[in-house]
Amino acid sequence: MTRGIDPSSVRTHSSCQALAEHYLAAQLKGDRAAALRVIFEQGLGAGVSISDVHLHVLQPAQREIGRLWQESRIGVAQEHVATSISELVISQLYTHLPREAPNGKLAVVACVEGELHEIGGRVGADFLEMAGFGVRFLGANVPTESLVAMVRTERADVLGLSLAMSFHVPSLERTIEAVRGAMGKTFPIIVGGNIFAFTPDLETRLDVQAFGMNAHEIVARCRGSFGC
Repeated sequence: MTRGIDPSSVRTHSSCQALAEHYLAAQLKGDRAAALRVIFEQGLGAGVSISDVHLHVLQPAQREIGRLWQESRIGVAQEHVATSISELVISQLYTHLPREAPNGKLAVVACVEGELHEIGGRVGADFLEMAGFGVRFLGANVPTESLVAMVRTERADVLGLSLAMSFHVPSLERTIEAVRGAMGKTFPIIVGGNIFAFTPDLETRLDVQAFGMNAHEIVARCRGSFGC
């Protein structure tokens, strides 16, 4: 065993990798029942945490689905079936979320206008809720004007934005500009999504409080900025 590494973390990583492979196989077969068994019986039932299920099972499997689609190894219909399975799993995981005590902060979370992939936003919303935030999740393709109105009406403390595709970066920038125009230049905004994997220095251009592809790390940075 490598010195300095917690043996339990190694076992967790190994079991999550196996779970991700089994879950991906179920996705590619379009087998919803099998996918649910992997997550709830082999995963949660064996003691894997919900955070680890999200970050080390669902996320890598879903990224592999995206890669296979981009390389034309699966078609649009199969990609949609696989993604709908993850949406089903995430919705059922919601009822099992461990939640910290409320911290009194409200987060509005949405996918930017034009962005149709909402899984990342849903996961971010769930991680914020686990961390004690109140959450309003608006879903995919939210018009900027409506989003600004929601942030203002709900008196949100932070806005979380999600996007997956690079061609939605202009929409992201317009959204941030509109929200800061309405709420002030210091209004806290966090951004998550696979976009950070292939858009260098995007975080510098955006000047946001937290960013990245890992919901746990993004929320931890967000909590740090609020001191909670």
